[in-house]
Amino acid sequence: HLKTFVNPSVLKPTGRVVGIIKRNWRPFCGMLSQSMIKEATRHLFTPADRRIPRIRIETRQAANLVGQRIMVAIDGWPKNSRYPNGHFVKNLGSAGDKETETEVLLLEHDVPHQPFSQAVLSFLPKMPWSITEEDLKVRADLRHLCVCSVDPPGCTDIDDTLHCRELENGNLEVGVHIADVSHFIRPGNALDQEAASRGTTVYLCGKRIDMVPELLSSNLCSLRSNVERLAFSCIWEMNHNAEILKAHFTKSIINSKASLTYAEAQMRIDDGTMKDDITKSLRGLNRLAKILKGRRIAKGALTLSSPEVPFHINSETHDPIDLQSKELKETNSMVEEFMLLANISVAQKIYDEFSECALLRKHPSPPPLNYDILIKAAKSRDLNIHTDSAKALADSLNNATVENFPYFNTLLRILATRCMMQAVYFCSGMDSDFHHYGLASPIYTHFTSPIRRYADIIVHRLLAVAINADSTYPDLMDKHKQSALCNNLNYRHKMAQYAQRASVAFHTQLFFKNKGIINEEGFILFVKKNAIIILIPKFGLEGAVFFDNKDKPSPHLSFDSEGPTLKVEEHTFRMFDKVKVTISLDASNIQHQRIRMALIEPVVCFCFLDFFLLLLRDCNCIITWVSEMILTGRSQPQLFLYSD
Repeated sequence: HLKTFVNPSVLKPTGRVVGIIKRNWRPFCGMLSQSMIKEATRHLFTPADRRIPRIRIETRQAANLVGQRIMVAIDGWPKNSRYPNGHFVKNLGSAGDKETETEVLLLEHDVPHQPFSQAVLSFLPKMPWSITEEDLKVRADLRHLCVCSVDPPGCTDIDDTLHCRELENGNLEVGVHIADVSHFIRPGNALDQEAASRGTTVYLCGKRIDMVPELLSSNLCSLRSNVERLAFSCIWEMNHNAEILKAHFTKSIINSKASLTYAEAQMRIDDGTMKDDITKSLRGLNRLAKILKGRRIAKGALTLSSPEVPFHINSETHDPIDLQSKELKETNSMVEEFMLLANISVAQKIYDEFSECALLRKHPSPPPLNYDILIKAAKSRDLNIHTDSAKALADSLNNATVENFPYFNTLLRILATRCMMQAVYFCSGMDSDFHHYGLASPIYTHFTSPIRRYADIIVHRLLAVAINADSTYPDLMDKHKQSALCNNLNYRHKMAQYAQRASVAFHTQLFFKNKGIINEEGFILFVKKNAIIILIPKFGLEGAVFFDNKDKPSPHLSFDSEGPTLKVEEHTFRMFDKVKVTISLDASNIQHQRIRMALIEPVVCFCFLDFFLLLLRDCNCIITWVSEMILTGRSQPQLFLYSD
């Protein structure tokens, strides 16, 4: 019962746990806090995950485990004990070591990363492998086409190639050719089960956890140049206004004529002296892509922004040595447009054939309340943001500019990204809302990356059945099994994103380890009751500067939620204000190292400082594309058209 003298403004909702529905005990990674009693065998273990309480364990190895990352499992939690009881499981290695910390973040985010078992490897094709006469009989022979791939430098898992040529009737033939991974991974065997369990390839800084064994991911399924490969082709006949006249899907055999980087492809397009077939194909693709992109934007496809900045990793030490700052080229967008078009075309095809069991991907519209902070932020600069539809939002963001503040629009788009919902896989027979909000598309799926996404393999199987290129798979026709598969894929994808963000956080700490104190300019991204959240664009960092303890209101602070603004002494902070801070690494807690910031300008008389690192987005922030494409080098930060 509340006493009448309690100040209502400081009351907090409270509750009591009355029952446990299901326990989620798993081994936890962390560090041992050795007892001060010399002969003690009972010690406290501090998990890396701050949400988990300390665990009491018994071990006689405490002296050897200090300073090590270890794994502990919970055995039980007595009612009268402050801590659960557990036992030592495994020593992972020295805290701070790159390999150890990578192992920890993979374990903590439940990312399957063990070497592929012999049972799995036994289902790989025997080497040397080559295309057989039987393959030639049942596939379209497209080896004569001028097909090429465009990818980041050093890419070894090449999923996709493209071609464009003029037909005799004056129209254009455009093809997207995707690695036929489903040819090598048959339903139900150990290789298929392992790929389904992993769900996705996980891209960490300087490390890749493959969904399928390397023989497939970097060799037989990689559409490298000048080798014959099996593909699944989506071919359109288009007019010169990029309107689709016919669409055709076929299993095929291709021979890529070139494996280009984005920069190399752009150089060919821009060099007027180059007249070869590859360059002509690229120019045709680029011209059509611009039309497709313009049409998508006109329909309301969102152009969002991310503050992340990828690292350049030393090839020998795997340490982050610099920040990558490369210009986003037209060829990045060119590839993106045709991958999106292929995904949409395939989604419609498999839904037309299997209305109850098509594996699709949707992006729900955000609830109106999600936009509150974005609307307030715009109003702080006398601008209006309309959120009635994706089109209205896109138009509002395009018109939201502030004179002499070019970065303002990027900041606003970063906030818009935070308002979005998570895109998810679903079974068409279990849902009625197919719309993809970010892409402004009524239907969508994933078809173009089967080397790194299991969802694409399922879509390939459905498409193969739809065109009579393969037999029917009973499990694919069961919408309940399909829905359960989607749930696992969504979970694996989410955990992969978290692991990728944790990897970036760790490498950011390594980057600042020997940098000392750095002065940098930043912008206020959020204003809280007792803090400001600062974004440092150069490093893609966010930090919170607290001006008071959360539980002890101070007369020196005045917060206006409508602004929102925070007045500290005589200075008023508001969103998007420019500030100057110092950045340094606080390594006082070896398990929970963090980036610290200190406010330099403007100067306030007092402030209690505490900081945290927010490198990528929280779980409600969409953009699979951000974590997948930026961490793999497929694209750059700054502005990008929302792509799933």
